[in-house]
Amino acid sequence: MDLADIFNYAFVQRAFLAGILIAAVSSILGVFLVLRRFSLIGDGLAHVTFGSVAVVMMIGVSPAYITLAALPLVMISSLAILKLTGSKRIQGDAAIGIVSSVGIAAGIVLASLSGGYNLDLFSYLFGNILTVTQAELLLSFIVLVVVVAVVFFFYDELLAITFDEELARTMGIKTKRINMMLFLLTAVTAVLAMKIAGIMLVSAMLILPPLTALQLSLSFRMTIFSSVLFSVSSVISGLLLAFLLNLPAGGTIVIINIGFLLLTYGAKKILPVKR
Repeated sequence: MDLADIFNYAFVQRAFLAGILIAAVSSILGVFLVLRRFSLIGDGLAHVTFGSVAVVMMIGVSPAYITLAALPLVMISSLAILKLTGSKRIQGDAAIGIVSSVGIAAGIVLASLSGGYNLDLFSYLFGNILTVTQAELLLSFIVLVVVVAVVFFFYDELLAITFDEELARTMGIKTKRINMMLFLLTAVTAVLAMKIAGIMLVSAMLILPPLTALQLSLSFRMTIFSSVLFSVSSVISGLLLAFLLNLPAGGTIVIINIGFLLLTYGAKKILPVKR
């Protein structure tokens, strides 16, 4: 069977579409997270996702709805991180670490109580993009539309908060509302991305494409666009290689992302950008 024949299957088409949609969402949000030093929120929420998946699996939720059932718990956890960060007594990385520790610990305990790690749980740890459902695909499209709309309508506010949140607050910008939207959208993205890269590699989807784009020293808008381009390219090429060489899709996508980062970093060192 050649590559053209593979695309005749509906689950393969869903895999590519979902991969492209989530790649675009994660790369857009990732630019704001990386610049605000919240890069590890993806990793923290991924650990929470592990705990949430263990919870819904223990309850007995149908495998087809596990992703959707885990969403509320991860979204609540993202707000917990935001609340802890806003206390001014706990730094952002420490807040992420607290919630992350609770999530992974709960997942381990619940997995043990439910009879140990099973195949379904491992599929969420390492990703299985071929199991993307129609509902998850639709949700991915809705999230992309929402993210693009938020960036379009709140671009100035997001830009101000990204570079100086205190100044943005004094300017009358409702920073709490903007932060809440950003964290909630990141939570949804982290849950959806676990089907592509797996819980263990979700943070890579949020961090690597923005870091690659930032090496190019472009304008802020072009940095977002470049981040999306790198992310989508890595997903498409990663899935193609995974199908052709029988490789795990999530790991292949992340390795290609790392390759893009190394290439742009190396090119920047050899051919420095004129300012």
